Amino acid sequence: MTDRLYLYDTTLRDGQQTQGVQFSTEEKRAIAEALDTLGVDYIEGGWPGANPTDSAFFDAAPKTRALMTAFGMTKRAGLSAENDDLLSAVLNARTPAVCLVGKTHDFHVQAALGITLEENTKNIARSIAHLKAQGREPLFDAEHFFDGYRANPAYALETIKAAYDAGARWVVLCDTNGGTLPQEVGRVTAEVIASGIPGTHLGIHTHNDTENAVGCTLAAVDAGARQIQGTLNGLGERCGNANLTALIPILLLKEPYASRYRTGITHKALKTLTRTSRMLDEILNRVPFRQAAFVGSSAFAHKAGLHASAILKDPTTYEHIDPASVGNARIIPMSNQAGQSNLRERLQAAGLTVPKGDPALGLILDRIKEREAIGYAYDTAQASFELIARDTLGQMPQFFEVKRYRVTVERRKNKYDRMISLSEAVVVVKVNGEKKLSVSESMDETGSDRGPVNALAKALAKDLGPYQAVIDDMRLVDFKVRITQGGTEAVTRVIIDSEDGQGARWSTVGVSANIVDASFEALLDAIRWKLLRDWTAT
Repeated sequence: MTDRLYLYDTTLRDGQQTQGVQFSTEEKRAIAEALDTLGVDYIEGGWPGANPTDSAFFDAAPKTRALMTAFGMTKRAGLSAENDDLLSAVLNARTPAVCLVGKTHDFHVQAALGITLEENTKNIARSIAHLKAQGREPLFDAEHFFDGYRANPAYALETIKAAYDAGARWVVLCDTNGGTLPQEVGRVTAEVIASGIPGTHLGIHTHNDTENAVGCTLAAVDAGARQIQGTLNGLGERCGNANLTALIPILLLKEPYASRYRTGITHKALKTLTRTSRMLDEILNRVPFRQAAFVGSSAFAHKAGLHASAILKDPTTYEHIDPASVGNARIIPMSNQAGQSNLRERLQAAGLTVPKGDPALGLILDRIKEREAIGYAYDTAQASFELIARDTLGQMPQFFEVKRYRVTVERRKNKYDRMISLSEAVVVVKVNGEKKLSVSESMDETGSDRGPVNALAKALAKDLGPYQAVIDDMRLVDFKVRITQGGTEAVTRVIIDSEDGQGARWSTVGVSANIVDASFEALLDAIRWKLLRDWTAT
């Protein structure tokens, strides 16, 4: 018999406290739908009445299997639960579940609220009872609980028992400041259960200020807590919340959790985890963290030749799980540290079979090392590596030829008498014997200048004849520049990350003393790799 764990996602509320993050109503809907598809049990949509976006979201919240949850605070002193307009706004969101935050640390009650401890306890109990009377599932977030328990355990327990006795389905122990370590979280959680609140009604909400949010959450589960709160990609105020993209695969794939507990997430849904993680980064216009556990692009990257050799024989030699189980993929980067084991594995992943000992392997390695010596980097630019390998093997189609290109940058006054920049790019390509000239400007639809590289990218991808339909869904999502040598002989390396409508993401590299030339080389590789993958497959 396995115990049920319930997953409570607060990306749309606590995750929105991340510096620089502000979801639109439509973005919140998209995230909620993705979370529901993933299989979480609760989706905390926000704080109704706190801001127009959250209120608008609840007015048109998507229909979800997960319990949609509104967040708010316990009633204010001097008001009844029925007459507190802030609490009423939360109830008016008409969600089946409501989570209220309340003070459990005596210091905060007296210093922040300015009321007596007894009055605070009554406010908690009456607020939860009011939710229960309204037919909602009440949850109580015990703010600063671990700090409060450390300072005054009797009062901290009094507050959460008041919530539980008033009908709270879940009492959630919050490490609001994020400073408690796993051993203490486990011990305190066990003591709370021993005091009379069953683990089947106990949740855990941790923050990552000591890089221990996941560890603290697991410690609470080990002690008996059965609800887990967290966010996608660890979003959250300051250093973030417990990262559900790490916790979910741990619970489903790692022992003792995999055999001891069950969640609402299936192994089939788990395979969408990487895509869901990257979808959130896309909404935030952020580059995904490569080293993220389970879902990062480097999570299953094997650079050392010794590792790659072992991986060829048995992937479990250097991989703790199958990358496909979380929707990720193995990467064998190419670099000047690589040997033929890496090379053969990478070629095989690209659909190229080259026998061990084939002289072509040495030719490809030599070419890679020669180019890295002058500034290229294929450690992350996998697509550019594949193009070089295919070219060396004589398996690279021509597609099109660039005859010439030009970029001009102009500074001029606009109608508001302000100086603005405008870049214009001209690209001439030869496709199937026909020359095509394309011109594009860097100005976007909002009137903002996006720079010369943007103008080049638009011009290059504007008219490639029969190949145009293949590249129409690709776009540049990240652009990184590094100077590899100093002084008058400086060399610029540009790495471009591209993405298409099918969710594929690839990196290409260009090197030149001229940043525009380096950028154009990387852009060319990006388009050629896309054509190689999709055109030849048609």
